[in-house]
Amino acid sequence: METGQESRSPRWGPTPSVKDMENNASTASTKSLASVTIEVADIEAARRFYAAFGVDQHIRLRESEADSTGFRGFTLALTVSGPATVDAFLGAAVDAGATVLKPAAKSLWGYGGVVQAPDGTICKVATSAKKDSGPATREIDEVVLLLGVEDVKASKQYYVGQGLTVARSFGGKYAEFTADEASPVKLALYKRRGLAKDLGVPTDGTGSHRVVLGSTAGAFTDPDGFAWEAATRLDTAASRESAAS
Repeated sequence: METGQESRSPRWGPTPSVKDMENNASTASTKSLASVTIEVADIEAARRFYAAFGVDQHIRLRESEADSTGFRGFTLALTVSGPATVDAFLGAAVDAGATVLKPAAKSLWGYGGVVQAPDGTICKVATSAKKDSGPATREIDEVVLLLGVEDVKASKQYYVGQGLTVARSFGGKYAEFTADEASPVKLALYKRRGLAKDLGVPTDGTGSHRVVLGSTAGAFTDPDGFAWEAATRLDTAASRESAAS
């Protein structure tokens, strides 16, 4: 059984109060998230979807028939420059077969929407800008893998014990880890229940998370069942090769 998780970085959800904010960025981390592998039933179909969506250079794909029902406890969160670019990415995803979970809309923190890929992965695209300063682009400012966890503080300490460095933390609500320039995706934690609510899906889910994290810290499984394996950095060539395999 997957555990409940709320996933919102400050740009994805309500802004925590100043007293909750702990800036824990200290020394540069020597261990971090090196790759994200999404497990899918149909590699070729997934490759076409993620290429059309525009994130194929950020993830790897692996064939898997592991049982998974309901919410898998994570999302790929894309930050882009403005509302027009949000609409462009979401439109490309829908054209490639994604299902809209939350139509793009304005909120207190900006503008964004949520879609579910044909393989079941949930993706959110958002911007803090409420107005466009230029035409839509295909540029992604940042990709964050948000893991839904039962206890953000406990999971944060677990990852610190694995050698990761906290970049910023908001009490028991959210934690983000340091990523170096070679990391294609940032790692962040949020409570599962809040993440499911933010994405517009029920909290319940069973079976595999259908995502494997590559770690420069070696192989382990975290308290919420997310599996990590030893991995090298995901460069452009490796991304193409893995996505096509």
